[in-house]
Amino acid sequence: MCKGLAALPHSCLERAKEIKIKLGILLQKPESAIDLVIPYNEKPEKPAKTHKPSLDEALQWRDSLDKLLQNNYGLASFKNFLKSEFSEENLEFWMACEDYKKIKSPVKMAEMAKKIYEEFIQAEAPKEVNIDHFTKEITVKNLVEPSTSSFDVAQKRVHALMEKDSLPRFVRSEFYQEFIK
Repeated sequence: MCKGLAALPHSCLERAKEIKIKLGILLQKPESAIDLVIPYNEKPEKPAKTHKPSLDEALQWRDSLDKLLQNNYGLASFKNFLKSEFSEENLEFWMACEDYKKIKSPVKMAEMAKKIYEEFIQAEAPKEVNIDHFTKEITVKNLVEPSTSSFDVAQKRVHALMEKDSLPRFVRSEFYQEFIK
């Protein structure tokens, strides 16, 4: 970072001011009610109209969160399970990150980055995800110049939490047991 502050005080201060301005823009309060719109459906989701998973597919979910998340029935069931426990914020954050990665426009990417930050990352966010300070710090630094990988570290951390905590609870739940009867 800014090593040798005595040797380079102006360039470090200028860079710090630049970062402060960019973060200030990112962290601005919504200017209109449209900024407060949450882009995710709050109703319980019905599985997409695809084939119901086979027993083999459903059994694979026990050992692979990724296989569960890739299956529309599994994803909807997992989401409904998490909602029943009032703990869907991790999955919603993960899904928001997946949507974010598909954005091509830098302007739309910055807008979505701001929404994701305000909804899931910032302290006291409405759906604040449980990530450590170090991960949060890296994510905030990545948001100075938003890119498709801005949330990667936080998304991987949340994925690991879901794999370690939410998935085992889901596998023991009626939501999952329904698939393997």
